[in-house]
Amino acid sequence: MYAVVNIAGQQFKVFENNSYYVPKLSNEPESEITFDDVLFLGDNKKIKVGRPSIKGAKVEAKILEHLKDDKVIVFKKKRRKGYRKFNGHRQQLTKIQVTKIG
Repeated sequence: MYAVVNIAGQQFKVFENNSYYVPKLSNEPESEITFDDVLFLGDNKKIKVGRPSIKGAKVEAKILEHLKDDKVIVFKKKRRKGYRKFNGHRQQLTKIQVTKIG
């Protein structure tokens, strides 16, 4: 069974017992969290589509850790002008493990 869930404004296709990196959530590590905004439920036999979300459907997950993504380098240069700009960015993420879809 799998579901499409809206987490922090982004849609994720999640399966039970898999772990995912999502945008940073405010909850503490090792805590349980429930996502109520389920847009789609499906398995091999039948599917259920929400308009816009399915009432009564939930995805339960456990927060494993908070971490930072790899650094993304932003380099700007205008040739023959002496202009060079160098920036870096590391996105903050939360690693979750989906425990139950229902």
